[in-house]
Amino acid sequence: MNDFAKEAILPNLSQNIKRIREIADNSSDLLVNEFLLSGVPAALLCCEGMLSTSTITELILEPIVKIQLSNPTADQLLNHIQQHQLFSIDRAEAKNYRELFRFLNSGFAVLLLDGAKKALVFGVQGYDKRSVSTPSSENNILGAKDGFVEVVRTNMSLLRRRIKSPFLKLELLCYGDKSQTDICLCYLYDRVPKSLIRQIKHQLDSMKLETILSTGYIRPFLETSRPSLFDTISTTQRPDVLCAKLLEGRVGILIDGTPFALVIPKLFNESFQSMDDYCYKPYYATLIRWLKYAAFLIALLLPALYVAVALHHPELLNRTLLLILAESEETAPLSLTTEAIGILLVYEIIREAGLRLPQAVGGAVSIVAGLIVGDAAVSSGLISTPMLTVTAIAVIAGFVIPDLNPPVSVLRLLFVLAGGLGGLFGISLLGAAVLFHICAAENHGFPLTTPLAPFHKKGMRDVLYRADFPEMQSGNFTVEEYHE
Repeated sequence: MNDFAKEAILPNLSQNIKRIREIADNSSDLLVNEFLLSGVPAALLCCEGMLSTSTITELILEPIVKIQLSNPTADQLLNHIQQHQLFSIDRAEAKNYRELFRFLNSGFAVLLLDGAKKALVFGVQGYDKRSVSTPSSENNILGAKDGFVEVVRTNMSLLRRRIKSPFLKLELLCYGDKSQTDICLCYLYDRVPKSLIRQIKHQLDSMKLETILSTGYIRPFLETSRPSLFDTISTTQRPDVLCAKLLEGRVGILIDGTPFALVIPKLFNESFQSMDDYCYKPYYATLIRWLKYAAFLIALLLPALYVAVALHHPELLNRTLLLILAESEETAPLSLTTEAIGILLVYEIIREAGLRLPQAVGGAVSIVAGLIVGDAAVSSGLISTPMLTVTAIAVIAGFVIPDLNPPVSVLRLLFVLAGGLGGLFGISLLGAAVLFHICAAENHGFPLTTPLAPFHKKGMRDVLYRADFPEMQSGNFTVEEYHE
């Protein structure tokens, strides 16, 4: 932090205001209103655009001018306001400039008095914010339609509405030397292991970041496993999903300025679960769950298996399939491995272009891609029809599990390369390496593959199948049970 961080507030009002203006470099949005409070020079500071004009007028401006004491001192006025005036529910004190500017830039009104060595701050926030709306990244049919927004206190209220237990602890912390970003730790203190909370706080305290603008800034500090292709910390935009994780003894982290929450630790099987699974009948939810497992394997292995069988094990194909394959690849100028990798890379380019382009233009990407890749490339003979079909099926299967899209995109290319070089044997070797890699991943001592490895029978009720709630009401598998 800069040198002014630990400077105590000056008792002289004029010097105090001068120092505040120097630190802010006369910023245009700093509003300083000087007046006499019961005969004592005072100033009310606020940040333009960060507060509600009607709120500050009704709660502070009108009551404060009515305070009349006989020959008061600054300390007497402060004590009178603290003991006899309400002004705001959210009140605090600032004793140095770091605290003062943090409150000021968070939408608080700051009251300074001549002769006082501290300032009173009142919460009158009223800045513009996005209203609570349907989550854009986790759609559902029967679940709730509200999602997190960018304001951390609004997100805290969404959790409190769902879990009204006093055991739910929402702990606000501040990190980032420049941004002074509010970070909220959320957990049920009767279920989460105390050692897990201590480790998370220690890792957050070790950060030396100037600013925190998204979850990606702090995630590397919270990952305790060796570098892994698969995330050991999950994200969610849904309050109901985060509440379900908190009930299992997890820790949630809300960051002011981002509508996504971090969940520690993450389990691999959660990538195949959704809130709708718990709204359907168990038999249908189990069917959907296994379809997701199958889609994961198809998205990961289908292009590689096609390349491996066509190049190294054609005897596994029946006569009709072999003739179709031979006819389609006869005129193709590239090898099967090169062809598969090229199509997958083109798909990644098209997907990235559709994501980054403005929404009004994004639709044109799919039209151009369909015409060029789907029609012109096949008609010209650059790409064979079976290869394009296999790749399209694998890509569509990957849409079923969007949470695993980054590792699947990378591993799919590696499996194609392994299948082209070593056939099924190469795929088996790489598959074993990936399986060992997943089993070795952990976060704060909790394996990513729990409850499969290590095996916990109670946890399998929501992995191999989705048990009905009467069966699960005896108690869910929690991270605290594993910790014990």
